[in-house]
Amino acid sequence: MTAAGDPGDERLGRVFLGRVIEPGDEVGGRWVRKFGVAEVVRRLRCGGEPLPGVSGTRWSGLLARAGRAEPERDLGLARAAGARFLCPGDSEWPRQLDDLGDARPVGLWVRGRPSLRMWALRSVAVVGARACTGYGTHVAATLASDLAERGWVVVSGGAYGIDGAAHRGALAARGATVAVLACGVDRPYPRGHTALLERIAEQGLLVGELPPGDHPTPSRFILRNRVIAALTRGTVVVEAARRSGSLATARAAQRLGRFTMGVPGPVTSALSAGVHELLRDEATLVTDAADVVELVGDMGDLAPARRGPVLPRDLLEPAARTVLAALPGNRAAPAGEIALGAGTTPDEVIARLYELRALGYVERHGDGWKLTRQAMTSVRDGHRPR
Repeated sequence: MTAAGDPGDERLGRVFLGRVIEPGDEVGGRWVRKFGVAEVVRRLRCGGEPLPGVSGTRWSGLLARAGRAEPERDLGLARAAGARFLCPGDSEWPRQLDDLGDARPVGLWVRGRPSLRMWALRSVAVVGARACTGYGTHVAATLASDLAERGWVVVSGGAYGIDGAAHRGALAARGATVAVLACGVDRPYPRGHTALLERIAEQGLLVGELPPGDHPTPSRFILRNRVIAALTRGTVVVEAARRSGSLATARAAQRLGRFTMGVPGPVTSALSAGVHELLRDEATLVTDAADVVELVGDMGDLAPARRGPVLPRDLLEPAARTVLAALPGNRAAPAGEIALGAGTTPDEVIARLYELRALGYVERHGDGWKLTRQAMTSVRDGHRPR
């Protein structure tokens, strides 16, 4: 059996390092970049000269981890769970992860049939609060479903709340979704999402840096977020309190030059306070999938123009709208007075008034003209004649 320190087997060496070095450890990433996988593995395996940048206490801890690492066993457990291990340079490796520099994963465990590299090329992260509101759940599910229907891959963290809603929305549309986990891809977490994660593994992809059987910790959740940000073209935050971990994903996306977006919520909701703060900085406000695709999509993927409902009054000729606007709101007025307000002749006003009467906007009172109840109702509702 090939030894983990064999320079000819970088894959086995990276599996070994995944057991020893924590995700996102830039010191460990720097070791790999400067000395190569084989040399880093050799020193950790043999307890040789400490690598630079760590204290004696930490080096001892790394050596203890190295003594318990069994990369061949990890690969066997992954195969049994239907998972594979990707290394930088593999044909399936998403090259955008290289933007993380020394914080790039030493490797990724992937469970599911599709190609991670191909899916990541057209993907959007949808993240947010675990303890979300009904509003947040609805928005996340609808947004993810619409993105999936447009051919986009929805990436999230598999957690309760917004993450789960986003995954379910994409699955409901028979679309593509990826869950980036803070634990082994063979270990469903949270337990309440076991069925959801199994469905994602069948229809999409489960991705993680940690080896089979490894458990999540608070720091691993935060570090996992950098992978979500790096994999995707942009990150949408649906609901997030000021200290929400999902904001770490958005900030990582900003650092990496990815698009950062936020869905606004009620100003009275603490669960939207973090999103609003994000929007005050450099994030872009989005309300639906069309807004998102306009940012992250190809040239020409423009969101439709937004406008209010078309009222019958909007279909009037400009001259008729001008005369309608010149009528007083509380009394009848003679044609001459209306002509002064409209800036035209009495004859022109009379012609337009008869036209407006036929359409139900004005009525005649002796020698004067007055707005009808229909027109007055529109004014009270805030739709003043234009």
